[in-house]
Amino acid sequence: MAEVYKIVIADDEALICMDLKEMMEEAGHEVVGVGSDGVEALELTKKLNPDLVILDVKMPRLDGIQAAKMIAHDNLAPVVLLTAFGDEDIIEKAKKSMVFGYVMKPVSERSLFPAIQIAVSQFRQKNEIVHRIKDMEREMAARKIIDRAKGLLMDFYHISEDEAYRRMQQTSMKRGIALSEVAQKVVKEIMARKNK
Repeated sequence: MAEVYKIVIADDEALICMDLKEMMEEAGHEVVGVGSDGVEALELTKKLNPDLVILDVKMPRLDGIQAAKMIAHDNLAPVVLLTAFGDEDIIEKAKKSMVFGYVMKPVSERSLFPAIQIAVSQFRQKNEIVHRIKDMEREMAARKIIDRAKGLLMDFYHISEDEAYRRMQQTSMKRGIALSEVAQKVVKEIMARKNK
C-alpha cells in the first residue's frame, strides 16, 4: 500500500480544489488545508506542516511559482505545480523555484500520483543529504580544533602528539564533555597564556 500524505492544496478555482481534495482523500491521503492563492498556501504550509503542497501556477496575490520559492527557501515541504500552460517561460521559472514536480491540467490520478510520490521521496532524500553534509561539517570543525589544540599542547608543554591527545581525552572523560569542547578550552587557555 502507498504511503499516506498530509497535503495542502491551493488553486484559485474552487471546483479544481474540490476535485483535487476528493481525488487525494479517495486515495487515502489527508488534505489538511485548502487555499485559493499563494499567500494562503504559504500560511497553511507554515501552520500545518504538510508532507506535500500542490499549487496552481497562476493564482492571485502570490502565484504558485513565487509561493513555491518561499516554501522551498524555508524547506517546509515539496511542491508539485499544476498548470494549464506548458510554455517554456513558465517551465524555466518553475525549474528555478525548486519545485519537485510539474503536472499539466487537466489533472488525472495517473499523472498526479506518481508525481507526488516522487516529490516526497526526493524531498526526503535532499533533506537527508543536507543533514549528512552538516554532520560532516561539524565533524571536520571538531577535528580541526582538536588538531590545533594538540599542536598548542605539544608546543607549550613539549610533549608528543599522542600525549597531548591522551591528556585531552582524559579531561574529556573526567568532566563528561565532548573532546572538541576540551580542545576549544585548551586553545583559549594556551592562547591567553601566550598573549600575556
